[in-house]
Amino acid sequence: MHRLPFDSLKAGDKLAKSVFSHEGRKLLPVGTVVNEDHLNILYENNINDVYIEDDNSCFINLPRAYCEDTQKQAKMLMEQHLESRSLVPPVNNPKVKDTICKIMDEMLGSEDIITCLANMKFLDEYTFEHSLNVCLLSLVMGIGIGYNLRRLEDLGVGAILHDVGKLRIPESILKKPAKLTDEEFEEIKKHTIYGYKILKENKDISMISAFIAIGHHERYDGSGYPLHIKRNNIHECARIVAVADVFDALSTDRVYRKKMKLNEVIEYITDFSTNYFDRDIVNNFVGCLPLYQVGTGVILNTGERGLVANANKVMPTRPVVKIIYNRKGIKLKRNYKIDLTKKSNVLIEGVCEL
Repeated sequence: MHRLPFDSLKAGDKLAKSVFSHEGRKLLPVGTVVNEDHLNILYENNINDVYIEDDNSCFINLPRAYCEDTQKQAKMLMEQHLESRSLVPPVNNPKVKDTICKIMDEMLGSEDIITCLANMKFLDEYTFEHSLNVCLLSLVMGIGIGYNLRRLEDLGVGAILHDVGKLRIPESILKKPAKLTDEEFEEIKKHTIYGYKILKENKDISMISAFIAIGHHERYDGSGYPLHIKRNNIHECARIVAVADVFDALSTDRVYRKKMKLNEVIEYITDFSTNYFDRDIVNNFVGCLPLYQVGTGVILNTGERGLVANANKVMPTRPVVKIIYNRKGIKLKRNYKIDLTKKSNVLIEGVCEL
């Protein structure tokens, strides 16, 4: 969509945003196909410009100051994540942190990328922050896999712009507070294709980044969208971003659901690593998570409490637990161990002091 002066508006143009009078009264709803009567309404209400849908452009001509503010906010959020260790997994290695900072400075210095981010922020604050989080998580995974700087840059650009295609989705669908209809969900799915086209048309952006946009909702078993491709037919960078995308989405509060606990998110991702995700990428990711270190006090869903006796790098939510207190809260004279990999119905509910 783009902003169009009233003098250039013509019958047949489709509104990308609702039009309101200067008093706040809705004149025309989003999606209206303009006719002569509509032009008269806009003229009589002194409307100077409107937003229209345009297949050739999904970007709004935002003020330069807005783009500069977006750039500053993006850099500030990145620095806060890295310094406060709010990112999971945390970036403790100085070399890893320096590499991420170098890549982020490079990306956030690009006018094209900032234009995309500013438009995404203008459309939806959540999508903006989610994109930054997914980028950081993806870079951590890429470094863990051993990507060189050039590949990390392509991964970072694709990750931070993986949802750029949402700029071509009608706002009425994207921000709908209720459950989407089947037709609306099919429209949402198109953001992967739109994103691919947007990035592919930019000569300064690698095709790897475009492959991420179209592939981050594909699943390892072919059950994803839009192409329903499987396994190694999905670009490896897209498989990385798929994990980061789901991890951040489940870790964040939304209007329609509460965020999941860290152990629940990891449990979900590891459980579906055979069907949905690349198991090697998931294993690399969860291996970095400082979830339940040896000696950590935990409480089980059975009511029992104990200490982590052996950490599990492959399945970090299922360590071996040495039981100190039984389900009635009575301290045991003889302790015993539970291997949670062998007790699928027993889960850690949280960390506790013993």
